Amino acid sequence: MSRRMLSSCLVLYVILYAAGCNNQTSLPISIAVSPQSAAIAPGQTVRFAATVIDQKTGIASPATANDDPTGVRWSASVGKIDDNGNYAAPSGTQSTSALVIAMSKKDRTKFVSAMIHIVAPGQVSTTANPQVALYSIAPGAPGDVSVQFGLDTNYGLTTWTQSSPESGALSLFVAGMKANMPYHMRAVVQFSDGTQFIDTDHLFTTSVVDSAQPPLITATTTPGMTPQGGVELLDLVTGTARPTITDLSGNVLWTYTSVPNGSVPNPIKLLPNGHFLINFSSSATDGSNSVLQEVDLTGKLIWQMTAADLNKALAAATCAGCNITVVGTHHDFVMLPNGHLIVIAAIQQDISGTTVTGDVLIDLDQNHNPVWLWNEFNHLDINRRPYLFPDWTHTNAILYSADDGNLIISIRHQNWLVKVDYANGTGAGDIIWRLGYQGDFTLVGGTDPTDWFYAQHGPSFATANTTEMFSLVLFDNGDDRVFPSDVTCGSTGAPPCLYSTVPFLQIDEASLTATLAFHPTAPTFSFFGGNAAVLANGNVEFCESAGGNGDDGEIYEVTQNSNAQTVWQLQVTGQYAYRGQRIPSLYPGVQW
Repeated sequence: MSRRMLSSCLVLYVILYAAGCNNQTSLPISIAVSPQSAAIAPGQTVRFAATVIDQKTGIASPATANDDPTGVRWSASVGKIDDNGNYAAPSGTQSTSALVIAMSKKDRTKFVSAMIHIVAPGQVSTTANPQVALYSIAPGAPGDVSVQFGLDTNYGLTTWTQSSPESGALSLFVAGMKANMPYHMRAVVQFSDGTQFIDTDHLFTTSVVDSAQPPLITATTTPGMTPQGGVELLDLVTGTARPTITDLSGNVLWTYTSVPNGSVPNPIKLLPNGHFLINFSSSATDGSNSVLQEVDLTGKLIWQMTAADLNKALAAATCAGCNITVVGTHHDFVMLPNGHLIVIAAIQQDISGTTVTGDVLIDLDQNHNPVWLWNEFNHLDINRRPYLFPDWTHTNAILYSADDGNLIISIRHQNWLVKVDYANGTGAGDIIWRLGYQGDFTLVGGTDPTDWFYAQHGPSFATANTTEMFSLVLFDNGDDRVFPSDVTCGSTGAPPCLYSTVPFLQIDEASLTATLAFHPTAPTFSFFGGNAAVLANGNVEFCESAGGNGDDGEIYEVTQNSNAQTVWQLQVTGQYAYRGQRIPSLYPGVQW
């Protein structure tokens, strides 16, 4: 029963009840009831107490259950309540609400009511993902619902909170559980009147996702040190190539198995709506056979866009420069606050008889229609070819600068981060600056050219602000590192030719300086992939896609100081990890 219906019932009840009473002189009293609201399951009981307050003296007297005419008479719209205020909810499987009324025996114009939410137990069922449960509950009134879960009745983990409708059931996916384990779970409903309902405990046993050989993942925390909380989101691109999430002990908590045949994921990101967006393609170079897929926690496909779909949308678009044909989307995308999606797509041009691959940025609106496009062939010098031409640019990351609405992109084969005038979709696309070797900035605190980044991956903002004076951290693969003319790498007393680093750069856009504040050398050289980020606890996490034995993905969390110490590390044996990143949980806004 809704709150509106209950209010109507209360008015009708009072009118009908008072109509059968003799005229009475209103007494200077008021009535209070405690609790003013309650939430219980069908068949449960709750005790109410009433107090009669003399308005002249302010004296409050408990209303007794005897025949004292100064007491109250109890009644309930649903269920039963005795003379002592003991309320018993009706049994059943449907949620409802009830009004309990305490009316003065002596002055029937004086009464007060209390709300009772009677909530039927929730139901837990399996989903297409055996490590994800579906928890359904119908609170019967508006409220906020979350699910607590864990290996025992201490629970310990919680889902995000979702608002329930006034009527009908709300269903929440419960994810983040290890395979082949029994989990306890219970819903918590917080009603808008402040009442809380805690459902009975339910048991759900997970199983393995499929019979395919799972990746061999091991994680180690340095004794005496504490890593940043959360889970690890892995983008595995060889072997069992699939998006995978583990806890900080290396246990697989979630994976997506419906990978298009012959494709690898890069990247995967958690969306504000709780779904994942994944870009698949058969080639990381140009996005061949690409498909963007939005999936929920069970792996259900919500929406997808193939390269053919994108080209069809481009053909119908009216934005400047959109009359192109792309090979496919690849490497990265970014979801904007307004719901737009910026994607990277490869295009090809014939340059003096050579097929050259470059990239474009495409702004897709909420309906996935192209509304803005930026073409590298129109803004970069085709004659600058520092690495692996004719794969000319190999753009692999996008950052959205919320402070000015512009974009910063990582162009791996130019060894640059480039800031583009996007201006939230109104920009002309001019290059604002180029960061890196032979770019617009002066390197401070390091040796130019050696300590610039080369063939880089995965930059991220390391400060809350994103313009003027701010910081960036990234993974410097170092494939084509340039050394001073008087240095021969690999010779006695000289640095090795191939090594990777994690530069933390303080950027001053006004003075065009980039200061190395933190610059550890990675444990091993990783020729591709990777990313870096500053975690909430101040430590730095970075991924070596091809670290360890050369074909192992490795992720490290290290302290941010001149003598960086390893706090935590994870290794994926025999598989590359394009990216590895700490996310708070499997739910937006929830920290585990």
